[in-house]
Amino acid sequence: MTASIAQAPTALDDAIIRNAEATLETVGRAREAIHTVIFGQEDVVDLTLITLLAGGHGLLVGVPGLAKTKLVETLGTVLGLDARRIQFTPDLMPSDILGSEILDEGADRRRSFRFVKGPVFAQLLMADEINRASPRTQSALLQAMQEHHVSVGGERHDLPQPFHVLATQNPIEQEGTYPLPEAQLDRFLLEIDVGYPTREAERRILIETTGADEHKPQAVMNAEALMNAQRLVRRLPVGESVVEAILDLVRSARPEGNGIEGVTDRILWGPGPRASQALMLAVRARALIEGRVAPSIADVVALAEPVLKHRMALTFSARADGETIKSIVGRLTSRLAG
Repeated sequence: MTASIAQAPTALDDAIIRNAEATLETVGRAREAIHTVIFGQEDVVDLTLITLLAGGHGLLVGVPGLAKTKLVETLGTVLGLDARRIQFTPDLMPSDILGSEILDEGADRRRSFRFVKGPVFAQLLMADEINRASPRTQSALLQAMQEHHVSVGGERHDLPQPFHVLATQNPIEQEGTYPLPEAQLDRFLLEIDVGYPTREAERRILIETTGADEHKPQAVMNAEALMNAQRLVRRLPVGESVVEAILDLVRSARPEGNGIEGVTDRILWGPGPRASQALMLAVRARALIEGRVAPSIADVVALAEPVLKHRMALTFSARADGETIKSIVGRLTSRLAG
């Protein structure tokens, strides 16, 4: 086991290991159940599970028809969560998401306001094509995603636990869309690219999804089991070398970074401390689903792009030269891998 920053007692280490073994077995069965429905997207499934195990929200980016919606629906079933879906459109209003107060009249003719909860009151919320709603409606999710409660009519309403948002976004068709503001993008733990399946995976899709029988996913976990796994993730020890790698990576991705030639001068703005926190949690979750009780620098390298790419922007000259955030992150992580 990698040494932790603050060395824990042996009894605590043993408890973590026992809990990790039980959680790993459960998460492994959940992955298998998801893959009986979602084919050829192993990396996407793993990154989404990492997002949920780390207690965060995920942004799924891909062209239509790549099973993004199906993935979220399947996760809700397999993880035993109360899942709901919102189709974002330009005319969607904040009250359509959060809920609204209505005036009731009782049997005694007395009137009072009653709050009717919106679809945001779910354990797993799918925000489909989130960039199609107006900024006013998009901002309705900001408080919910960060604070896990909403305010309507001056009253606080707590959301169910756990609470996760998995949003989808089409990267091609931008007409009639509203780009997500940086403050909201920063609330997503990972940005997950959903690519095309391999030929063999697409062959399986053709055979298994166009017949008379459709395979239905089975519940493997429940909300309490997921929250137990999330608590475990936060208890996993992290080595000093991994902490330093996270700090080096995030701080070097800022304009006033460590002066890496040909890199920092091409960054317009970079990630804040929330990116470091996201990496700290995500590398622990990745270690757990891979059967380890402590993360390594390889985990930091593997998760650098999905954690950083929606938290950075390049200068105009860099974009004019054909530079991409992916290539910049690749240069930064190559220093860690070396």
